[in-house]
Amino acid sequence: MQQNMMKSLFLCNIPVIGMVHLKALPGSPFFSGKLEEVVAAAREDVFALQNGGVNGLLFENFNDVPFFPDTVPAETIAGFAALVAELKQEISLPFGINVLRNDGAAAVAIATATGAQFIRVNVFNGATVTDQGVLQSKAHAIVRLKHRLNPELKIFADVQVKHGAPLIKRPVAEEAQELIERSCADAVICSGTMTGAPVDRAELEQIKKAVPKAAIILGSGVDAENIASLLSCADAMIVGTAFKKDGKVTAQVDEARVKNFMRLIQEKE
Repeated sequence: MQQNMMKSLFLCNIPVIGMVHLKALPGSPFFSGKLEEVVAAAREDVFALQNGGVNGLLFENFNDVPFFPDTVPAETIAGFAALVAELKQEISLPFGINVLRNDGAAAVAIATATGAQFIRVNVFNGATVTDQGVLQSKAHAIVRLKHRLNPELKIFADVQVKHGAPLIKRPVAEEAQELIERSCADAVICSGTMTGAPVDRAELEQIKKAVPKAAIILGSGVDAENIASLLSCADAMIVGTAFKKDGKVTAQVDEARVKNFMRLIQEKE
């Protein structure tokens, strides 16, 4: 069962994966020109998350707006990999890679080069209309690349990803089934409509019913107010905004907020 895979990977019952939102990388119009500044900010967040008690980390090129729809440039991949490699000795938790907006192949490559255990892919089946245009699944290529380079790597895939809508409206339960059974994802991520937006409880229940043996991950909007109502349908969660200073997604991680959140999780277990 894929739920057991999550417990084996993160060594706990309800893994909390903290987001490391990287500052703009080489290739981005907002890159400062100094990769060491990007590394320093990421290091600060890594320490705050680890000291706060999370169970995993997810690195993401969050500030590389506007995002490429699929393939990102070589300089961005190189900068991303160099940053994670620089921090590798300071990371004590399982960690993953997400290359926005949808470069799963780059995520596999960076993960393989740096020793990451999982990747996140936003559009892994079907076609989705986003602010980058229509994004199409490349599961066929990503899964084959993974098996060539890094067979043990896990793929966490979004169903009806935030900041997007299916090209043709389909039941979310059907898409979740196809993610697991036809696209070969290892876990399904369910998120709200936008960054920081809460998950729809009804949709979450439909997904859980459709793929009862799959690992379901909450992908956005988890906070101290709604966590109790969502935990019964989820096996893990990715937390970003709720861990930031003053709850602002662009801020650095606030260690005290992380500790308070993790205390709530421990009380619910």
